[in-house]
Amino acid sequence: MNSPESSESSASPEAAAPVCSAKGCRADAVWVLAWNNPKLHTPERRKTWLACDEHREHLSSFLGVRGFLKDVVTLAEWESRPPSA
Repeated sequence: MNSPESSESSASPEAAAPVCSAKGCRADAVWVLAWNNPKLHTPERRKTWLACDEHREHLSSFLGVRGFLKDVVTLAEWESRPPSA
C-alpha cells in the first residue's frame, strides 16, 4: 500500500490514514484494488493499490485492460479479512 513520504512520524490518526494511490491525490482511500502481474508474480500473490471514490474506476480500468485486476473491495472489507497463511 502507500508509504509515508517523509520519515517524520506523527501521532495524529489523519497522518496514518491510507490515501488514494492515484498520482497527486491525497484523498482518503475507500477501496482496495488487488492485482497481480502474471509475468512477475505467482498466481496467489496480490499487490494492492488504494483508491478514493473518484479514482476507483480509473485505476480499475488501468489494471483491467492489462489483465492485472483480480479484486476490488472496500478498505474496511480488506482490513477485516483474516491474514493469509
